[in-house]
Amino acid sequence: MRDPGKIVSLFLLLLITLLSYSLFIGKGGWLRIRSLSQQISQQKDANVQQKIRNDALSAEVKDLKQGTDALEEHARTDLGMVRQGETFYRYVNPSAGPLPKNTP
Repeated sequence: MRDPGKIVSLFLLLLITLLSYSLFIGKGGWLRIRSLSQQISQQKDANVQQKIRNDALSAEVKDLKQGTDALEEHARTDLGMVRQGETFYRYVNPSAGPLPKNTP
């Protein structure tokens, strides 16, 4: 006949093994929670960056709707427009080489 102490010891060892598996590796285990915590931290950082970007875009839209300063800035920088009566000057770096000749 088998020794009851060995059977109890094997049963307890098996129980401890199963519990430690679920504690560390299982669905709600320590490793899974640690991984999810890192993902949450990364997502919070990404959210902060997107909020900063969204706030800047929102302010730009507000400026475009309410004032003409932002609109004028876009027209000057992106389209090269000038006001009536203004003179446009372009600085050319002399070390950049000769300018192309305009041919009619």
